[in-house]
Amino acid sequence: MRFETAGGPHIPAPITVHQVMRDVLLALVPGILAHLWFFGPGILFQLALAIGAALGFEALMLKLRGARLDLHLHDLTAPVTGALYALCLPPLMPWWAAIIGMFFAIVIAKHLYGGLGNNLFNPAMVGFVVVIVAFPNISTTWVPAQSLAENPLNLIDSFKVIFFGTLPDGLTWDAITGATPLDLIRTRISEGIMLTEIRTDEIFGKYGGKGFEWVSIGYLVGGLYLLYRKVITWHVPVAMLGTVAVLTLPAYAMDPYNNPFPLQHILTGGMVLGAFFIATDPVSGSTTPRGRLIFGLGVAILTLSIRRWGAYPDGVAFSVLLMNCAVPLIDRYTKPRVFGRE
Repeated sequence: MRFETAGGPHIPAPITVHQVMRDVLLALVPGILAHLWFFGPGILFQLALAIGAALGFEALMLKLRGARLDLHLHDLTAPVTGALYALCLPPLMPWWAAIIGMFFAIVIAKHLYGGLGNNLFNPAMVGFVVVIVAFPNISTTWVPAQSLAENPLNLIDSFKVIFFGTLPDGLTWDAITGATPLDLIRTRISEGIMLTEIRTDEIFGKYGGKGFEWVSIGYLVGGLYLLYRKVITWHVPVAMLGTVAVLTLPAYAMDPYNNPFPLQHILTGGMVLGAFFIATDPVSGSTTPRGRLIFGLGVAILTLSIRRWGAYPDGVAFSVLLMNCAVPLIDRYTKPRVFGRE
């Protein structure tokens, strides 16, 4: 029997790092737009600062290592690192936080380990963890959603706060910032206040907090785009979000007065961003199908543990870095069986 054969070439074109990183940046757009709409223009300055600092340190390290700048700066890995770092920060973080964070992300976590493809830890999360540990007071305070803010800041006001620390006349930090929903839940429950009473606070939306839940939905839309483009696989997001739902639903069913509804855990904080954009990092994450399931499960369990018993209201960044340490062991014991061997 004769089969028709299409003309060459028959080898598909390889997917480049530039194409993958471009898709990641495009996938972040819905979440960034939601962030801009609900929390004001501060995020634009954070993105510009972090991406600019990432490119600057990337160029410096490439120069010191004698590598080609045009080739490596074009791969977009530095802008992705800067964008993921910026999206984890409060919108009004001082300008120097981007410099410090990107120094540790690009110089320490990436290039001192050998550059692209050799880093053990997720660079963006290294930079973020360094900043929130070193400067906890300024890195855990957010602006409320624009609809709740008594004194919402415009573009010029945000610029002055970020670059000069100058507040609008007659306003104090307490007047323009506040706790996140996760931080509020953690603090009030420790004081013996029931969750049903806490949720009467206007900061809460339907599930994850006004503004925060829509930002997470934006990241979810972007994550589905990455799945469609086959930039990531389903293993880590499903394992991570599924584990959160499975572990928190019984607790909520037994004691809804002191345990948040599963969607509260998923749509608040960095859970969705982490599930689709951070824990799926192909370099610092697991590379085997079963390993990715274990990696996502571990990140979810550690995040819930930190939220419940740790010192920080959200624990996605710490959980990802801890699981990065376990990746070599996970990959070693989850290797797929070689075809034809028992």
